[in-house]
Amino acid sequence: MDVILAALPLLVVAVLLVGLLWPATRAMPIAWIVALVVGLIWWNNSPTWLASASIVGVMTALTILWIVFGALVLLYTLMQAGAFDRINRGFAAVSEDRRVQIVLLAFFLATFIEGAAGFGTPAAVVAPLLLALGFPALAAVIAALIGHIIAVTYGAVGTPIIVGIRDPLEVYEDEIVTDGGMTVAEYSNEVAAWAATYHALVGFVMPLFAVGMVVYFFGPREERSIKPALEVAPLCLFAGIAFAIPYWLSAWFLTAEFPSLIGAMVGGAITVALLRAGYFQPEDEWDFPPREEWPAHWVGTIEPGAEGVNGPDTTGGSSMSLLRAWSPYIFLVVLLVITRVWDPIAEFLTDADFGVDVATPVGEFTIGMVLAWGDIFGQGLSADIAWVNVPGFWLILSALIAIPLFGMNGGQVKEAWREAGEKLVSPFIALVFVIAMVQVMLLSGQAPGAAFEDSMIELLAIATANLFGPAYPFIAALIGGLGAAMAGSNTVSNITFGGFQFTAAHELGISSQIMVGTQAVGGAVGNLVAIHNIVAALATVGLVGQEGRVIRLNLIPLFYYAIFVGFWAMLFVYVMPDVLPAVFDVY
Repeated sequence: MDVILAALPLLVVAVLLVGLLWPATRAMPIAWIVALVVGLIWWNNSPTWLASASIVGVMTALTILWIVFGALVLLYTLMQAGAFDRINRGFAAVSEDRRVQIVLLAFFLATFIEGAAGFGTPAAVVAPLLLALGFPALAAVIAALIGHIIAVTYGAVGTPIIVGIRDPLEVYEDEIVTDGGMTVAEYSNEVAAWAATYHALVGFVMPLFAVGMVVYFFGPREERSIKPALEVAPLCLFAGIAFAIPYWLSAWFLTAEFPSLIGAMVGGAITVALLRAGYFQPEDEWDFPPREEWPAHWVGTIEPGAEGVNGPDTTGGSSMSLLRAWSPYIFLVVLLVITRVWDPIAEFLTDADFGVDVATPVGEFTIGMVLAWGDIFGQGLSADIAWVNVPGFWLILSALIAIPLFGMNGGQVKEAWREAGEKLVSPFIALVFVIAMVQVMLLSGQAPGAAFEDSMIELLAIATANLFGPAYPFIAALIGGLGAAMAGSNTVSNITFGGFQFTAAHELGISSQIMVGTQAVGGAVGNLVAIHNIVAALATVGLVGQEGRVIRLNLIPLFYYAIFVGFWAMLFVYVMPDVLPAVFDVY
């Protein structure tokens, strides 16, 4: 009974979102209320404690939204200036072959956008670009969704790790410091590195997977075959490896903000250079069947190749150099490297003492480099927003620098900020309530006089670990995938199940770093079938109503990814610690 009640808020989310197809803006407030009721009646949490835990969730949600807003402002600034159109044309001009275009746009451009913006943006941006090139709408959505999955763990400049893993695991700080001998931030960076290892081993074939899905399901029906994909296998595998190597190195030797950005920029630059030099170009050009042979469900209300499906009208993009078009993102990466790698700057940006403290009856507030609310409602809980240190500030700064760089007028700037603001309305409501729900569940065991020593999340984790026993590492990624499929977000999945995986690993006596790493990967893979992302992508190509077809097709790469991540997880926790204990015998 205890386990069922602990799972009740998540079951409500599953029923409302997946079963009844409610929007997250309606489902998440109800799930939060259910968590409050379970915490109040069954966990014996006081109303004041539940309000404090909810405030912690709201502060976390505001951190995410600050990052997302900055990412969208920069993206729409480049769109309004014509820079994004120039970047797209730079990729598309390399080859007329649809398979090459999938590699360059659905893989490299989509992974870059994921690293820069995240939160469903890549598919919603890249799918209409592919449509404009003449792709069937359904093929464009499938390619864009599959192509960017390897980058999702580090989307929106590392948000799924920084906010999704690091912040919720502050609950286990004493355990991580005492038993693991590291800070929570250091632990989260290790998790990010292990996640990149899984992705590099499994995800480097995703360009080939995306091409294979398109040529098989959207090629001539009487000649359905993956042979056209195998013809460009050298290009696809090279592209995957060219992405994976700098991606993996960034995760291990920099921080979680960089893998997707650097992997896409370095790998994309190398691959484009080789293609322009004549290497990896296919001998025969592959294209879709004639338009009149396409089934009705391939195309929506927007005709492929039609004018105006490429985004906002732009002026000045035609004569812009590629270096100038990319420069705001290059500037962003440089800023992030400086502020993350140079310790004096990093310490200054996160110095909570650099501000004004205000004591009030509801808690202690700090206003400065860090916005903090301590001792919320006298319950001992606290939350903060390091608004200058998190990527949102540097994304906004990069967008502001782009204005004079591209000679933008006031109307263009206003439109970019307006579009970014409009995109935040639905995520604001959903994120605030879902993360408030998760914090109520995570902190339920710490309340004074709580009926259970374990929180709702911990109780669920222990029950799941006991149910699957030694086989648990094999299914751990699927748990993260389920969370992302329901919530539509790797970050929310990590917030919900990061502590779950941590507790399950300790219950089984295996490495928690490696297991929480599987969570970060599973949360990324779940985006393949996340209804929110699919609806958003389909809407951009005029094909809303084909969600079921997209989910059915995307189950193929999802199961491939989950099975092989499960295989590597079993190997990492049960075999490799005996073979290479210095590397794999980790906390």
